[in-house]
Amino acid sequence: MATDYYAVLGVRRDASQDEIKKAFRRLARELHPDVNPDPKTQERFKEINAAYEVLSDPQKKQVYDLGGDPLSSAAGGGQGGFGAGFGNFSDIMDAFFGTASQRGPRSRTRRGQDAMIRLDIELDEAAFGTTKEIQVDTAIVCTTCSGEGAAPGTSAQTCDMCRGRGEVSQVTRSFLGQVMTSRPCPQCQGFGTVVPTPCPECAGDGRVRSRRTLTVKIPAGVDNGTRIQLAGEGEVGPGGGPAGDLYVEIHEAPHAAFQRRGDDLHCTVTIPMTAASLGTKVPLETLDGLEEIDIRPGTQSGQSIPLHGRGITHLRGGGRGQLIIHVEVTTPGKLDPEQEELMRRLAKLRGEERPLGEFKPGQQGLFSRLKDAFNGR
Repeated sequence: MATDYYAVLGVRRDASQDEIKKAFRRLARELHPDVNPDPKTQERFKEINAAYEVLSDPQKKQVYDLGGDPLSSAAGGGQGGFGAGFGNFSDIMDAFFGTASQRGPRSRTRRGQDAMIRLDIELDEAAFGTTKEIQVDTAIVCTTCSGEGAAPGTSAQTCDMCRGRGEVSQVTRSFLGQVMTSRPCPQCQGFGTVVPTPCPECAGDGRVRSRRTLTVKIPAGVDNGTRIQLAGEGEVGPGGGPAGDLYVEIHEAPHAAFQRRGDDLHCTVTIPMTAASLGTKVPLETLDGLEEIDIRPGTQSGQSIPLHGRGITHLRGGGRGQLIIHVEVTTPGKLDPEQEELMRRLAKLRGEERPLGEFKPGQQGLFSRLKDAFNGR
């Protein structure tokens, strides 16, 4: 063959793809027609473009090394202008503008996925915060191969189909001339290397599943659905890549006495009519311990008694919410003769033997509300 493409690019015959690419970029910057319009320089540029077209393509390079003519089927495409059609345009742009090339093998090492686990806690733990130990089943780095995926004593080898490029190219002809298309190498799946002897522990994945125990600090004031992020405690990526994050989602168990609304707690205390009339003290086990709730004389059903600072700690900012106690007064349903006589005497003393009652507007029905809305009230 008349042209020595290795000599044109100034590289050895055993040069790697990176060395070939670097040599082409260096010469392209020097000899491009936009930089040096001399006719001899343009001819030289055509030569390095043709040389790179052959040496950067594993199939053409193999034909060339065996003494064949890898460009014999490119009639009509010629080697004028860019010679290699659109196949090397990105390399020429990279040579001049420093754009990052997307070509080349993809890494076996990738970031792992995030994981999430549910954690059930009690109301008092949500109110004051706590520390919990959780067990998680996630992927960790394989200790046998240290994430490499190859059996001990072996290593990954350069793929003999794509020569480590991770992709194979095919040249076709179109009305635009010679067009080069690339696709991931089917033998190495685009990695550029193959693992002849995979690690027996992880089957070549570089990671194994394991159960771990982690300590999680639960801040005071968390609520249902709150997610706590543990950076780097998720799944380790393929090839021993960096781990994702672990999210702990809080689920608060229902409480026997209190209902939570935001940072306030609500409960209902039921007392008899006599206690509401005369007043009393009711013991209540709060989150802070036992307290005496003062029911004042004349307390009505539906009234509420707020205890400030007895609710949930504010997650952001200091202080706590309220504990609101709703009073429900019960009326005795059955009276014995003596109790009935006492009630009648009480009613007579209070002038309530035949009460007229106090009537107030009740809740409107649907049709009344529609009528008012139609009349513009």
